[in-house]
Amino acid sequence: MVRRGPPPKGHKARARKGVAVAGGRAARIAAASKGERDTAAAGEPRGAVAKRGSRRAEASDTPQAAPARTARPARRGAAPEDAAARSAQDPQDAAQRGGRRGVARNARNDEARSAHEGTTRHARGPASDSAHDHASRNAADDATGGDAPFDTPRRTHDDADAAPPRPITGARDAAKRGPAAEPRATVRPAAASRRRAAARPSEPPPLPTKAELRAFLAQARGRVGKSDIARHFGLWPDQRQDLRALMRELAAEGGATPAGKRAIIAPGNLPEIAPVEITGTDPDGDPVARPLQWQGEGRPPIIYMHPEPRGQRALTAGERVLARLKPIGPGKYEGRTFKRIAGAPPARILGVFEEGRIIPTDRRQKGIWEVPRGEEGGAKPGEIVLAEPLPSIRHFGAKPARIVERLGVMGEPRSVSLVCIHAHGIPDVFPAEAVQQAERARGVAARGRTDLRDVPLITIDGADARDFDDAVFAEPDGDGWRILVAIADVAHYVTPGSALDREAWARGNSVYFPDRVVPMLPEALSNGWCSLRPDEDRGCLFVDMRFDRQGIKQSHQFGRGIMRSVARLTYEQVQAAADAPAGTPTPVTADARASSRGTGQASDAAEAQGASPAGASTGAKPACPATATAPSPADTLPEGHIARLYGAFRALLGAREKRGTLDLDVPERKVVLDAHGRVAEVAPRARLDSHRLIEEFMVAANVCAAEELERLSQPCMYRVHDRPSDQKLEGLRQFLGTFDITLPQADRLHPRDFARVLDKVRDTPQARLVNEAVLRGQSQAAYAPDNLGHFGLALPRYAHFTSPIRRYADLLVHRALIRGLKLGTDGLQESEAARFPDTAEHITSTERRAAAAERDAVDRYLAAFMATRIGEAFDARISGVTRFGLFVTLEENGASGIVPLGSLPDDRWDLDEATQTLAGRRTRLTFSLGQAVEARLAEATPRTGGMVFHILQGIPGSGRKRPAGKGGRARR
Repeated sequence: MVRRGPPPKGHKARARKGVAVAGGRAARIAAASKGERDTAAAGEPRGAVAKRGSRRAEASDTPQAAPARTARPARRGAAPEDAAARSAQDPQDAAQRGGRRGVARNARNDEARSAHEGTTRHARGPASDSAHDHASRNAADDATGGDAPFDTPRRTHDDADAAPPRPITGARDAAKRGPAAEPRATVRPAAASRRRAAARPSEPPPLPTKAELRAFLAQARGRVGKSDIARHFGLWPDQRQDLRALMRELAAEGGATPAGKRAIIAPGNLPEIAPVEITGTDPDGDPVARPLQWQGEGRPPIIYMHPEPRGQRALTAGERVLARLKPIGPGKYEGRTFKRIAGAPPARILGVFEEGRIIPTDRRQKGIWEVPRGEEGGAKPGEIVLAEPLPSIRHFGAKPARIVERLGVMGEPRSVSLVCIHAHGIPDVFPAEAVQQAERARGVAARGRTDLRDVPLITIDGADARDFDDAVFAEPDGDGWRILVAIADVAHYVTPGSALDREAWARGNSVYFPDRVVPMLPEALSNGWCSLRPDEDRGCLFVDMRFDRQGIKQSHQFGRGIMRSVARLTYEQVQAAADAPAGTPTPVTADARASSRGTGQASDAAEAQGASPAGASTGAKPACPATATAPSPADTLPEGHIARLYGAFRALLGAREKRGTLDLDVPERKVVLDAHGRVAEVAPRARLDSHRLIEEFMVAANVCAAEELERLSQPCMYRVHDRPSDQKLEGLRQFLGTFDITLPQADRLHPRDFARVLDKVRDTPQARLVNEAVLRGQSQAAYAPDNLGHFGLALPRYAHFTSPIRRYADLLVHRALIRGLKLGTDGLQESEAARFPDTAEHITSTERRAAAAERDAVDRYLAAFMATRIGEAFDARISGVTRFGLFVTLEENGASGIVPLGSLPDDRWDLDEATQTLAGRRTRLTFSLGQAVEARLAEATPRTGGMVFHILQGIPGSGRKRPAGKGGRARR
């Protein structure tokens, strides 16, 4: 009977200890050799042992010998001679059994033997010291063509470590060893190993290019390590260091995403295990998630999570888990919870309570939550509520939830912004300690500060601004210009480590909604001591800049001063004063006199994508414009004051045009509310030269701040904007190719190339679409302690210095300047500088959170405004083409919505991603990006901000004509 399967337990251990194991010639040889050595040591001649073994072999070959049977392993305490005697009872049968075992072991150990090709028997260490062992091994080599039989025991590296051979150091050891052993025989490599060695090139192969490595990553399904890359490209071990450097370069350029410490993954792929955040539910009520660390291009993939096991709490929006991921299609993954991440925020459900159920306010959540009796928390139908999920064993249908907080009634004034605040997790309540610290604030003393109260500084902000954090002044300086920019001294009031500082860090920035502002600092500071109100003394940090007539900076100087604004002007007032003939009074509107809320956050939305920041502020006007006869504050300024500002502005603008920057013309939507908080109008926001004037002055001051901190060798929180990634640039190049517009290669790309593209489509129907496409093709701006330059502004260094009331990054730059210039004891602390990388990541995320919340608020207000116009037809353009339908944007007010694929004529629709076209096979109907269409509003949901349109496009050749009515015409 032949034993099949693995050897008995302890097989290797007994072999290492010298205990004989039945089943092969090697065991008999080893035992016989051991017996001869022991006998020789006892004084018995070596030949006696050989004779005994020969007689036993002859006896076993006679007919009277007992039947052969499988030898059993020797007992742990058995003598070696007995084991050798039992093993030698039937040498022929044992050899046959050993041969069969050798064939099985040959298959199992082929890979292990090939790994040791070229090594000698001497390097491996002897398996037996007897001459019989060498003779049998050499004979086996001759018989097999160089491959030693697997019956012959070979000492492995583990064996060498466990029992290294002892050198012969004396006569006693020599006597034990007996006669000198013959030289060690060299084991020749196997045939396959010899062929591999012969085929191996003499020179190492070249490293793969970045393009080849990106292609390999794109084909791989998961994470890829150095070994995988080296194996695929046939690299040698001494090329590992260069390969590691290549992987780091590729990750730094965005061509790969780190996956763990020693692996990378394609930017568009996710690793097998990754942290995800639940964003909503699908129509079946199962959770849907997004990756937390998405670094690819475009929207992150959708992850469909499996329901939790029976008895486990369901996953809800906002919860974070570590999930096992499996790709199930383009941009889609299947996920299973591996571990719930400790410290994740408690999952909350935000929705409207109606008829015992909670309808989520997030359009991404398709499920509905049921509130059991007794868990309503006093909520009434129609109220906005926060709820938390309850444990459930349901996998289908509505899941149970408990209401924990009532927020207000849906449809009331300020309810939209309330929903956005809680949906995005924006903190809106200040701790009592921070409020008390702000209320104890007082004005600054003039001692130790530069007195600027005689300089006629003015503030220029939006008509509805309440916090004024920058003031400007300009005058001729020889052939050039002197520009003075003064910024509120927020660092004087918000000291490092204080309650105000901790809360400002947590918020990161102010958030502006059409009906309210969520400030970074309490109102006592943001609208009080840190606001540069007219005719009031305020502390400031200022920069005094000198430019030549071409707008090239000659010098700058920073200082800490005390100032007094002489006027608070709006953009409209300044523009009207600049356009009015000399001596003509400037008209002023009721909007210009209004002062109800914050400033300039919308301008950062464009800059976050690399575009030039617009000076316009976001928000609502309390009423529709109405011209008044009151004099403008601009008329009280010294003669020529506004003209001098514009003179300096034109010099800076000329330098900017020579520099070649990315100046996008993307209109912003402006929501106008009436006295009852309802939407009165949604219109594009005007962009005036007065906006650009403040923009140029602020950019110049920001550049000076970055240069000064570098000169002082101080830490700087840079505002960085990288060039477009290869993937985004390729998509943009394909899109522009449909308009016969080309772009240079990535390594030769400059912002002026985009300016050339925008000039080609200016005043054409495609202008708006191309501007939006170029904006989406840019990388997002971010904060970083390391300088990468600002691609959109074509600047080698840039930092934010001009808005410390509403941006924490500006406050850090102020503190660094104070420390570097020794302007006070409230400068940057070493502990703050040490955590700059973490702070940069945090404030970048809070800025993007604020931008998303502001967009959601405008979408919800716009949906509420359009809800009364369902059924009307509007002029629109196709702004998106996808597999599941189209997206259209109305020409009238910029409202956007989806056109479901099911609402199109019955056909089989093919998507051409290169040309962004959706074509019908039977109808020959084609919809392309930028195409003008007429769309009818079918659905508008203020609760989620979603709108659904149907395209009124007939089948070609049917004779149907496009209606001649304008947008907004009701269809019956």
